[in-house]
Amino acid sequence: MDIGFIGLGAMGTGIVGNLVRAGHNVRVWNRSPGPVEAAAKLGAHPVPTPRDAFAGDAVLSMLADDAAVRAVIMAPGLVEQAPRGLVHANLATISVALTRELEALHEAHNLGYVAAPVFGRPEVASAGQLQIVCAGQPDSVARVEPLLDAFSRKTWPVGREAHRAAVVKLAGNFLIASAIEGLAEAAALGERNGVPAAALLDVLTNAVFTAPVYQNYAKLIAERRYMPAGFKLALGLKDVRLVLAAGEAVAAPLPLASVLRDSLLEAMAHGQSDHDWSALAEVSRRRAGLWEGESQPESGTPA
Repeated sequence: MDIGFIGLGAMGTGIVGNLVRAGHNVRVWNRSPGPVEAAAKLGAHPVPTPRDAFAGDAVLSMLADDAAVRAVIMAPGLVEQAPRGLVHANLATISVALTRELEALHEAHNLGYVAAPVFGRPEVASAGQLQIVCAGQPDSVARVEPLLDAFSRKTWPVGREAHRAAVVKLAGNFLIASAIEGLAEAAALGERNGVPAAALLDVLTNAVFTAPVYQNYAKLIAERRYMPAGFKLALGLKDVRLVLAAGEAVAAPLPLASVLRDSLLEAMAHGQSDHDWSALAEVSRRRAGLWEGESQPESGTPA
């Protein structure tokens, strides 16, 4: 297929590599040139403007947040001048409200829109093993399904209305953040009672909480290894805020999400915005008085 790809962060570059290997012709655009050069080495074709990417059989986008999506995808003329019948699949985690806007905008201009946010870190994207939550009209979903298959382990359809996929993705990130917070507090409890975090988390994540999300984040927390970030803490805060906004819009209280927001803000205040969001563990350590007489890990190296 002849496709465009907009947004080449750590996730996007890995996805593009899989699309090229699957035999697709991929035109790529990014706001900064470095990732474009990396994608070109993988076999993608750089284009000078988003409009050049927003053409062909389909276009995929992986932009950082609502603001980036509004600045690029909703820029005057992009959707309005796109070829009729083009299908756009958005792979990023964005708000429920913006997902509704995008669906309506595309429909108004006879374009297909599929919400297809992904679960997985950059190494999972590169390996083509992402889990994708997908919602949209059946004909639009069918158009992009071969593309999604190129970089995913499984696609989970959740309905015709695009916003459903956004809700499921935000709920998933909320649960991941909750797991990290729980691991962090448990580790701090253990340390204050003389049980090393590594020993405590090894028992708990192999005897009781055996899911990969617990095991993988427990390892990062035990090693206090937060750099390089697989998912930046600042992006985690963004997603938790989107969770709270989605809940407020339908009068669904989310008290734990408020706790997570404040913990993430505290980490941001200590300069950890670019750390992996497992650095929430350091918030729990500080609150438990475990910083006395020690220095903060530099660049995520174990203390």
